[in-house]
Amino acid sequence: MSTKAKTEFKHVSYLWDDKKAAALEGDEVGLLIYRSNLLGADLRLTNYGGGNTSCKAMAKNPLTGESTEIMWVKGSGGDIGTLKRSGLAALYVNRLRALERVYRGIEHEDEMVELFNHCIFDLASKAPSIDTPLHAFLPFKHVDHLHPDAAIAIAAAKDGKKITQELFNGTIGWVEWQRPGFDLGLKLRECLNENPGIRGIMLGSHGLFTWGDTAYESYINTLEVIERCAQYLEDNYGKKRPVFGGSKIQSAPADKRTAQASVLAPVLRGFCSSHVRMVGHFTDDERVLEFINSKDLDRLAPMGTSCPDHFLRTKISPLVLPLTPDQDLSDAKAIRTALAPSFDEYRKMYAEYYNTCKHANSPAMRDPNPVVLLYPGVGMFTFAKDKQTARVAAEFYINAINVMKGAEAVSSYTSLPRQEAFNIEYWLLEEAKLQRMPKPKPLSGRIALITGSAGGIGKAIAKKFVDEGACVVLNDNDPQRLKEAEEEFNKLYGKDAFCTAVLDVTSASQITTAFETAARYFGGVDIIVNNAGLSISKPIDEHTEKDWDILYDVLVKGQFLITQAGVNVMRKQGIGGDVINIVSKNALVSGPNNAGYGSAKAAQLHLSRLNAAELGPDKIRVNVINPDAVIADSKIWAGAWAEGRAKAYGVKVEELPAYYAKRTLLNEIILPGDIANACFAVVGGLLNKSTGNVINVDGGVAAGFVR
Repeated sequence: MSTKAKTEFKHVSYLWDDKKAAALEGDEVGLLIYRSNLLGADLRLTNYGGGNTSCKAMAKNPLTGESTEIMWVKGSGGDIGTLKRSGLAALYVNRLRALERVYRGIEHEDEMVELFNHCIFDLASKAPSIDTPLHAFLPFKHVDHLHPDAAIAIAAAKDGKKITQELFNGTIGWVEWQRPGFDLGLKLRECLNENPGIRGIMLGSHGLFTWGDTAYESYINTLEVIERCAQYLEDNYGKKRPVFGGSKIQSAPADKRTAQASVLAPVLRGFCSSHVRMVGHFTDDERVLEFINSKDLDRLAPMGTSCPDHFLRTKISPLVLPLTPDQDLSDAKAIRTALAPSFDEYRKMYAEYYNTCKHANSPAMRDPNPVVLLYPGVGMFTFAKDKQTARVAAEFYINAINVMKGAEAVSSYTSLPRQEAFNIEYWLLEEAKLQRMPKPKPLSGRIALITGSAGGIGKAIAKKFVDEGACVVLNDNDPQRLKEAEEEFNKLYGKDAFCTAVLDVTSASQITTAFETAARYFGGVDIIVNNAGLSISKPIDEHTEKDWDILYDVLVKGQFLITQAGVNVMRKQGIGGDVINIVSKNALVSGPNNAGYGSAKAAQLHLSRLNAAELGPDKIRVNVINPDAVIADSKIWAGAWAEGRAKAYGVKVEELPAYYAKRTLLNEIILPGDIANACFAVVGGLLNKSTGNVINVDGGVAAGFVR
């Protein structure tokens, strides 16, 4: 097989490996997956979850034993970069094409989707997507449909058809914008019939189709077409006028952008969470700054995006914030007052868009809040149901910026008409897809900071919260322990579930940094769990002033400072929140050799009551979990504390778990997961009207009963 040299491509990545491809020779489906993963690995070729690929090959009909042509195509949902066989739909080509006989016209094309199920070859197939007929009516063995920014920039240009014709000397066809579906598949076939010998088709305001008779031919054809588009754009940037009309303002310095974003994010999150709690993402990518600082921002931003994949994730248009890069954001109330009219106007605009464009059978209007918020001179915020969706929305809006930049360089940018955009956003098939999605988990949209969460009880709580849908801020005062927890969480949950911060709860600067990290990475915080601690067990005559100070600094002052900082963020958001304080049975039970630790725990407990009484008007609930003898994975029990308690009770250290269990009413050993379950019970939704409570998780210690 003869392959192109990587150096021939400047704007796309040539990743084909002859040895890997040779190992798949004869396996067309395997080569389809290989090609798809290579294409999806380069976000310049297609955005996350966007586009689809297919191959056609002969296979034995399981009912007749005859050889028949089958098409394998990426199924509904998923991403070609991570595509596996399980993500493919396999269908009989002859049956798919025969559906044309029962097709009743474009007004009825949605009914064709259900008929795809009658064409399935592999009963374990992924559900076929709406793009299935677009591949079926093209005769080529391998077909790529991608959404490269460089191609969409031309497809969304006012003179896109003319540019395509001239740029490729008639070897790339053109099909005007049309919503994906059965009818568009027929239009592709018609374009091919009218232009025999073309190597691809540009879809107006949408994307690109390319093909080949082998997986490699399709791959190289795709790269060559996109490379040509990208080079054409590069040759024209700044040629007829400055990019985006030139700069209107200058970006704030990087550290100032970070600081402004950290302060503002919770306020924005509060506005965007007026219907349902949202998680945020922030980027000050240079491509974003070039656009939001430009003279053309005010003209282009309201136009919205073109490619359906873009606006399905970014909404019809962004909200440009009426703030200056160096604006004083210290007074959250004043900033909310200043921004409220902009959010009201956006919601009104969205409602008008819905009411003007809706059909008799349209789904109910969805959340009218913006997804994309642009802060000139600072960066872009995005808010969505979870971190991954917010991050991907930001990636898609950067795609849209690239498209606008390219289209403006070679012609002028055109977005989809509002009605066409609405017909995609509120498409009944799109609504059906949304309805099929799993229901949100109890903590979806919630952000939690658990102190001391790199091990023991704290890590168990963090895992439980992530399992239930939350995003967490992992932290510890031990950088090595935190690094190990980070590696574990990344392997278990991926990068969108957590962020990290080194945090000593007695350090005001580290506390500030931790909450700034939470705001910048997720948009704010909803749940604070004061879990970090230490213990010292000594007789009164051996207890030092240093022992006393560190116990009160970490347990009492640390709880106060973390709560104070967390409440500040929660008040900016204005959507309530939870504080859970992990205290101890020792707050209520007197025992030997425990004056410093026990009294500090008692102070934590009463501080919790005081905070609950004060924070109720803010809808911030404060509750206490009182554990006892949680030994597993605990730094406390790894040191002198265990020896001290064993000595106090007249047992060996290794006998402590059984000793503690036997003294409980339930005769149970308490594990970190038990405390995590109690924390989830408090914040999981069933106790939303409960504050100021103490929940004992100690196996039953009568002396520790509150009442």
